[in-house]
Amino acid sequence: MLLQIESEIQLGRFRYEAFFPERHATEEPVSKPLIEQQPILDPKILRTPLLKDFLEEWLAETSIGWRRSYLVTIRGNVDKYYLPAFGNVRVGAITRADLLKFRSSLAKVSGRNGNATLSANRINKIMDPLRRIFEEAADRYDFTTPYVRIKPLKVPKSDVQPFTLQEVKLIIDSVRPDFRNYYTVRFFTGMRTGEIDGLKWKYVDFDRRQILVRETVVYGEDDYTKTDASQRDIAMSQPVYDALQKQYLATGAMSEYVFCNLQGLPIEHNNVTKRVWYPLLSVLGLERRRPYQTRHTAATLWLAAGEAPEWIARQMGHANTEMLFKVYSRYVPNLTRRDGSAFEQLLKTAQIQKGDEHATV
Repeated sequence: MLLQIESEIQLGRFRYEAFFPERHATEEPVSKPLIEQQPILDPKILRTPLLKDFLEEWLAETSIGWRRSYLVTIRGNVDKYYLPAFGNVRVGAITRADLLKFRSSLAKVSGRNGNATLSANRINKIMDPLRRIFEEAADRYDFTTPYVRIKPLKVPKSDVQPFTLQEVKLIIDSVRPDFRNYYTVRFFTGMRTGEIDGLKWKYVDFDRRQILVRETVVYGEDDYTKTDASQRDIAMSQPVYDALQKQYLATGAMSEYVFCNLQGLPIEHNNVTKRVWYPLLSVLGLERRRPYQTRHTAATLWLAAGEAPEWIARQMGHANTEMLFKVYSRYVPNLTRRDGSAFEQLLKTAQIQKGDEHATV
């Protein structure tokens, strides 16, 4: 599908809603222009192109280095938001006030998954490409960019809600048998959704008991992993090894993908989430949480077991341990009962006693 999208974009015929009708329906576009057309007297502004024309030029020139999935995302922003609001306005006529008005209008757009409005994070992701667009236009047509002193909206810290080991066991024991192996691997490897959905048998090394993360699946097509650090080798624990052995008996002869549908294609994560994951949590009386929490669960369980942070970071595909401590540190004391007692034990081992005669006064 991504190849078809690229072709449509190159031909100038791409329409976001034609390829993603569900997303188009759940997240409303900006419905009308935000700028009232006024006579333009400044010759410098008159020399600037309409934003819709400049956007096509900008996309053609800059998208060559983008991942295909990012190209689809930006094209969606262009069609759903930028063109309805500013498409027929000359790029040099758009002001900072216009951009702020545009951002305010985004806060009134209905969001996905039943959310009343777009999140601050989503609005920031829609706004940020405009900064680069206007910087390039201003440099090319010699005017001052209007995208100045527009700070990103404050985004609430994302809440990490890992499952307990008891909850993990309950989920794995209760899930549909045809998805038991899938969720076992998700919970005990920390793989991202695209990584596990795109996992191929050629990257499963039973001899060395490793999963080689080399690709991901985006919009149903193989793609490069999220970052270079995401290219990694994940050690198989015994439950993961056993689950993959069972899965091989089910899909090893029918598809190159470990987890696939009846046609041998990668499973569609939105479909699985709606039809398997959320209904299961509801039946079990567990709080509704995104499937991505399985990745957080793996990290916290590894920390609870006392695994080295450097090793955990490598398993997760992090470049270093900074993200690990930033995201998961508050769960470590509760899971490992490390509350300073280890340091107390160290002092006892060194025989540093209260009232030592050599104590400093």
